Amino acid sequence: MAATIHPSAIVDEGAQLGEGTRVWHFAHVCAGARIGDGCSLGQGVYVGNDVTIGRNVKIQNNVSVYDAVTLEDDVFCGPSMVFTNVYNPRSAVTRKHAYRRTLVKKGATLGANCTLVCGVTIGRYAFVGAGAVVQQDVPDFALVVGVPARRIGWMSRHGERLDLPAATDAGSERQATCPATGERYRLQGKVCQLLGDELL
Repeated sequence: MAATIHPSAIVDEGAQLGEGTRVWHFAHVCAGARIGDGCSLGQGVYVGNDVTIGRNVKIQNNVSVYDAVTLEDDVFCGPSMVFTNVYNPRSAVTRKHAYRRTLVKKGATLGANCTLVCGVTIGRYAFVGAGAVVQQDVPDFALVVGVPARRIGWMSRHGERLDLPAATDAGSERQATCPATGERYRLQGKVCQLLGDELL
């Protein structure tokens, strides 16, 4: 199934859109963008040239995905959340050579109105709460909230809060079960892992 592009959207020649991807009202996709299958780009979304987006990514209304951002498969970008690519911008100083790359790994959720300061990596299935400001890397499965964002717990792949502390003492271990799927997770120190899945 070919991509669906609303008549009000602009998709520059050269942009790659995967099968079944939908581009909604007033969106703009630049020529160098690479977007996978089954994605949804909401109203007013902008996608820059140096952007790679995986499969089944949902980008809600009014999000700008600027150059130097990579979104892996199954990422969710909430309404009006913000990416950046220059750490110290000045209108009078050109810093396009100084873009810091941002990577959002598979299955992560970026809540409405959150901001990612450029140069960070958001781990697999991590969950950034609405309105948070992320200034440092976020581990796999971590739940972070606040300004600046801090880790307050852990989330399952299904998006359920796990009954685990923010961290354990060195050498100790805690386990928890996803209430929706029954998957088991292990927390050691500041590392949360899905048991029985070598890919994670």
